[in-house]
Amino acid sequence: MSTLKNQVQLIGNVGQEPQVTVLDSGKKVARISLATNENFKNSKGEKQTNTDWHQLVAWGKVASLIEEYVFTGKEIAVQGKLSSRSYEDKEGVKRYVTEVIVSEILFLGGNQAS
Repeated sequence: MSTLKNQVQLIGNVGQEPQVTVLDSGKKVARISLATNENFKNSKGEKQTNTDWHQLVAWGKVASLIEEYVFTGKEIAVQGKLSSRSYEDKEGVKRYVTEVIVSEILFLGGNQAS
């Protein structure tokens, strides 16, 4: 069971074009948002959809794959771990962020851009 600690697997659709940055050290980082949908029926039997948004961060080779093959609307599956951090915004307000640090990515669906 020790290998199951802090592991996340998500399947969803990319919400915006990837933001890829090359750092001064030469390391590449990619940031994308991913929408996951949960479909269910309410008490009246009506179909409902609940959408959750996740912020993903990928480094190195995975970032390069995202840069080359990922676009808005693309369906992907990712595996990674949760990471939480805080920072101060321009107004000095402390903000908290939880992100998925992606270790693996799988491209689903077609190769057509939407």
